[in-house]
This record gives sequence, C-alpha cells and structure tokens, in this order.
Amino acid sequence: PLCSNNNPYASFGATLARDEEQNLWSTPHDVTHTEADDDRVLYNMIVVRNQLDKDSEEWQKLNYDIYTLRQTRKEVRSRWKHILEDLGFQKEADSLLSVTKLSIISDSQNMSKARDILLRLSEETNIFPTSWELSERYLFVVDRLIALDAADEFFKMASVMYPKRPSGERADDSQKAPQF
Repeated sequence: PLCSNNNPYASFGATLARDEEQNLWSTPHDVTHTEADDDRVLYNMIVVRNQLDKDSEEWQKLNYDIYTLRQTRKEVRSRWKHILEDLGFQKEADSLLSVTKLSIISDSQNMSKARDILLRLSEETNIFPTSWELSERYLFVVDRLIALDAADEFFKMASVMYPKRPSGERADDSQKAPQF
C-alpha cells in the first residue's frame, strides 16, 4: 500500500535531495570528493549553511557562495575539457578529468614536472580564475597528460585559448577566447 509507513520508496525524494546537497562536484552519489582541501572547504560551507535558518541573511550569503564556487569549478573543468577535446581526446576527456580518492600519480618522478606545469598554467594563462587556489585534482590530470606525452601541447593550447591579460585589458571580439 502506498499510504503505509512500510513503503520503501517513501523517502526516495528526500534521499535524492540530501544526496544533491552533499554533492560537491555535480556528480550524483559521488562520495569521493571530500578528500582534498578545496573539497573540505565546500563541504564545511554546506554543513554551516544547513545549520542556519533558511530565511536568514547568513544562509543566503552562504548559499550564494556555495553556488558561485560550484559554478567556478564547472567553468574550470569545462575549459580543461574543451582543450582536451581540441587535442584529440574527445572520448577520453571525461576519464582524464575524473579524479577520485583512489586516483594515484602514475610516476613519482613526474610529480615535480606536473607541479611546474600546473603552476605555469596558473601564472601564464587564464585557465583558472584569478582568485582560484590550485586544486590537487588538476595535478593528477597533468600527471596523466605527462604520461600521454601531451602536457606540453596542453600548455600551448591553454596559452592560445586562455591567454593571460593584465587586469582591465580586454580582447577584441576577433581575438577573444571562448568564455564559459
């Protein structure tokens, strides 16, 4: 009977809503993203927001900050995916960008090279927003690109598609890289 308390599906919608609240990266039911520092920051923001009254100004501010952080992450991931697809990794882009707590660095000797490339990407391109703190997640992605011998090409493509501009300077429409 649908009206009894024995209905196994009665809380299905509530479970989905709860799962979505804990979803840090837009992949439903993904519990692997609470390991990195930036994931913990977002998770802590969600926990604090959920303890506040929904009508309060603090709740609204935290909700906006959570939304903004999630959108920024989506934009960065989209930029990386776009470059990977342009390099010929159309079918592999999602798996190259997929990082979980089970992900490992393929070769420990590549670690310093991966850090250097990631740092150069942040300093010499606009692939990351100005206020972005480098995410450990992209260190794994760069390591994979090194293993595929595509890291240098990725950097060159990122430099062309998302060139670093001094603050306040805008590209004209003919030079403008796609904005996400």
